[in-house]
Amino acid sequence: QVQLVESGGGLVQAGGSLRLSCAASGRTFSRYGMGWFRQAPGKEREFVASISWSGGNTHYADSVKGRFTISRDNAKNTVYLQMNSLKPEDTAVYYCAAETYAFKDYAPSSAADFGPWGQGTQVTVSS
Repeated sequence: QVQLVESGGGLVQAGGSLRLSCAASGRTFSRYGMGWFRQAPGKEREFVASISWSGGNTHYADSVKGRFTISRDNAKNTVYLQMNSLKPEDTAVYYCAAETYAFKDYAPSSAADFGPWGQGTQVTVSS
């Protein structure tokens, strides 16, 4: 059974930074791409960023490009999301997810390409 556990969320002022972590267990982490999604109250879950299994390809939503950076440490079975220049509109529950299939060479953005999912971590950005 694959488990994904997010951490690092919290309350931060606009313009601040946070780093989210997602620790994986129960599957060979290094074979699978990883992604971050978020869901704000009353809104649908949306793609934030993804990284291929090798780390060689990344993909970002336009709304976070230039501010967020996704990375992975396969030795630690962990994927990170560094979030800088945070805005109130970044407030959401952030979820990490593992790609369903291994060894894809690209970093997908569709939630349909991912599963399983973590339980989420709350990020709140105050103005």
